[in-house]
Amino acid sequence: MKELSLDATVDNIAVVTDFVNAELEAIGCPMKAQMQIDVAIDELFSNIALYAYAPGSGSATVRVETELDPPAAIITFIDRGVPFDPLSACTPDVSLPACERDAGGLGVFLVKKIMDEVAYAYRDGENIIRIKKRL
Repeated sequence: MKELSLDATVDNIAVVTDFVNAELEAIGCPMKAQMQIDVAIDELFSNIALYAYAPGSGSATVRVETELDPPAAIITFIDRGVPFDPLSACTPDVSLPACERDAGGLGVFLVKKIMDEVAYAYRDGENIIRIKKRL
């Protein structure tokens, strides 16, 4: 398991993505899976950066774990911001035209569609979001 702790800012999305991708490349992750994981990182880390500590700031930790049989990548995002379960949000009605939909929720909806597992927990004052992608 590898771990990175850093300021939860939008500017650090690229740092998190590079950190995770280095681990994925080391295990020969297929490009399609890596791109899907990158989309999830962008969505989840930006939500932490924009909302977890608003209007202040704070830090976040990102953990990368791999499983070999069957091959999978597990990425965990941890912050000490306001408790919030993004998975509890209403699923957007994607059958409606974009101009008729309520704002928000589409990113998490996408993450749930492209990842094999998405879980949230609030423990010991920490928001913990765990995603898993089979490789």
